[in-house]
Amino acid sequence: MAIQQKLHTKLVQKLILTPSLQQAIKLLPMSTLELADLLNQEMVENPLLEEVPTEELQPAEQQQPEKQEAQPATEKPDTWDDADYDYFFGDYLDDGYRSRTPSEVKELPPIENTLSTAASLADHLLWQLSLQTNDDGVREIGGAIIGNLDDDGYLVASVEEIAAMGEWPVGDVEQALQHVQTFDPIGVAARDLQECLWLQIRHLGLEGTPSEKIVTEHLRLLQNHQVPEISRKLGMPIEELKQHVEIIRNLDPKPGSRYNPSQSQYVIPDVYVVKIEDQYVAMLNEEGLPQLRISPVYRRLLDKSAQAGAESGDETRAYVKDKFRSALWLIKSVDQRQKTIHKVATSIINFQREFLDQGIEYLRPLVLRDVANDIGMHESTVSRVVNNKYMHTPQGVFELKYFFHSGISSSYGESVSSVTIKQRIRKIIENEDPRKPLSDSKIVSILQKEGLMLARRTIAKYREELKIPTSNQRKVLF
Repeated sequence: MAIQQKLHTKLVQKLILTPSLQQAIKLLPMSTLELADLLNQEMVENPLLEEVPTEELQPAEQQQPEKQEAQPATEKPDTWDDADYDYFFGDYLDDGYRSRTPSEVKELPPIENTLSTAASLADHLLWQLSLQTNDDGVREIGGAIIGNLDDDGYLVASVEEIAAMGEWPVGDVEQALQHVQTFDPIGVAARDLQECLWLQIRHLGLEGTPSEKIVTEHLRLLQNHQVPEISRKLGMPIEELKQHVEIIRNLDPKPGSRYNPSQSQYVIPDVYVVKIEDQYVAMLNEEGLPQLRISPVYRRLLDKSAQAGAESGDETRAYVKDKFRSALWLIKSVDQRQKTIHKVATSIINFQREFLDQGIEYLRPLVLRDVANDIGMHESTVSRVVNNKYMHTPQGVFELKYFFHSGISSSYGESVSSVTIKQRIRKIIENEDPRKPLSDSKIVSILQKEGLMLARRTIAKYREELKIPTSNQRKVLF
């Protein structure tokens, strides 16, 4: 049997990730701050890109694109006929990307910026160390101890490890540690919770009292709310034990936290939702985002180079053409990104109108497919858009991902958002009797009466996500 070679024509559809498509995909997940950094970097690297001067920025409806004079057709060895740039990039050649802010809205909601700098726990302790001793050895060891405290004020290194740091005797380190433990805030430099509470008990002059005995011998029972067992072991009536438990309850288990507050992380929304008359409108936050355009100077040089033809160097013209294409594609990609974000935000507004009007209790279940079908795009595109983006709404600032979550069917036929159910669980627990907290099974029964059929393990899962302790841990002792 002879093997023959034949040619066949076959037509197939195949998705090819062109450089321009890769760039557009890269821009979608970026936040506004990340995009601004990228655009500023591109302006540095690409001489054909420049920011539109402030005095030339006008609302989009006032912009009148300049008409270019028709050039006489002449034969040139290198022409731009491979792409009709005036047709394809006509909206970007003169003015670059322009904001599409509704003219009815005069200004965006203000963003507070009240960052302040406070003294740290280490600074506070080192200041006390410098005042209370002139011994250089104690100061060195004390500095090593203070340098090994965590944000809560606990010592995270052993005495032996600190001694090895400077080849100090272990006894000297112990003495320096006891000295540091007398500093404000009381309880600092403790090695565990028990020692932290004991230092505070000692400072209050309660050594030898049942309060000290509870801390040193029965702290685990107290953490598990086993007050009757503590009463039995101490041989003390519960009523008399109550005052000692109250003293311990008012001690500070994290004495260093007041000097090491967590820094506030301010979110800059990418989208604002503003109500105009009775309709909600999505506005893109483009503050700080450079408005790009093709440099008129380089465009004129480009035109002269095309007219000069062979007189210009091939290498120079190839470089300028490459930068020209790169700049146009970047401006177009940024514009496409902003349009896509606006479409997704508008779709979310349409789906979540009741939430915008009345709050979290009216949040609807929503999945990426719903928005993708609504705006005629793929789910992966919507997923990239909602990644790392925030929306400012009348109900607060939320991540775009917040609006996408599963729903749970109720007995009256409608799906209820899982976020709404969590909010309901939170309110049930907030209104419970602290002396008789509700178990997860009891919460299941309450929700069943409201038409929500959930398993106990689902309630436990939601409660843990809300960082709410178990009923035994929520119980108030007295």
